[in-house]
Amino acid sequence: ARLVQDAERMPRRHAPLPSTLSTPFAYAEARAMGVTAGRLRGSDLERPFHATRILPDPATRSAFAGPQAIDARVRARVLERARAYSRVMSRRGFFTGMTAAALLGCPLPDGFDPDADLSVGTMHPHRAARARGVAGFQTREHLAHVMDVGGLRVTTPASTWAMLGGELSERWLVIMGDHFVRVPRDHRGRAMPNARLATPAQLEAAALAPGRRHRKALVRALTSVRVGSASRLETEYRLDAEAARLPHMDLDVEVRGADGALIAIVDGMHRAFDLIVEVEGDHHRTDRAQWNRDIDRTAALAAQGWEVVRLTSRRIRDGSATSVVRSALHRHGWSGPRGH
Repeated sequence: ARLVQDAERMPRRHAPLPSTLSTPFAYAEARAMGVTAGRLRGSDLERPFHATRILPDPATRSAFAGPQAIDARVRARVLERARAYSRVMSRRGFFTGMTAAALLGCPLPDGFDPDADLSVGTMHPHRAARARGVAGFQTREHLAHVMDVGGLRVTTPASTWAMLGGELSERWLVIMGDHFVRVPRDHRGRAMPNARLATPAQLEAAALAPGRRHRKALVRALTSVRVGSASRLETEYRLDAEAARLPHMDLDVEVRGADGALIAIVDGMHRAFDLIVEVEGDHHRTDRAQWNRDIDRTAALAAQGWEVVRLTSRRIRDGSATSVVRSALHRHGWSGPRGH
């Protein structure tokens, strides 16, 4: 009797799927390969949308570690679900809104749900998508330009940003705008302007497209978008510093020695006050190699006469970062308001 009970408690083993069937997959695709209907009802398969299946891979989902793990997991989940829906999506459909933002690597607001309905657009006059797990809507071609992202049809960065005008706060429109216009650098620190996702002019054109909804909110946010912020934290600090009436800060600045050799590329610089501002994400704390590089770099900058203020995520999130920088500016001769 005990053997029978133990057998009943053992997890049911599922027949392996064909090795040529990649996940996610369409129900019809699996059936064409000889997979039975009963196997496709297996409890190990997720059914995110009608006629689609996902075989979860615990090893892949547990592979994300470190400070960026939450964002990485969220993006991976959106990508997994988007790939699943793409198996049955109309050839006219495309991903937009927050779904597109995640697929384009944007920073995402706290609390963003990767299992929320996917945002799927269709061009007029074709009908909007209607399916479980999908929020479909109709738009027009001049308002939603589409590109290929890893085999998925996704609105371009500029279109994505403009189409979020009614969903995001002004602050978040700036954060995403900064992300899109940032000029990446290669492993040697060289700027790669052709690799950025969008230009400020492209964001402006998308915001001003005829018939664009929430145009005022977009234009207002666009006045605060700047090239040079490499992370959400950097943008958040910059916006707080501007609100606190701190002096203008140059972004993403190359610091060179007298011989022209590159010493560092810094997040922010108050050039007139010999002050550098560095925004430290958690990886600066948890990555020992990065931590050692930061110490060496700070020493090298100090030797050139710069004071370096390092701002942690906690300082930025609790609002005390501007006070720290304000005090440093006053030490270096700034005569602006001392704040509260």
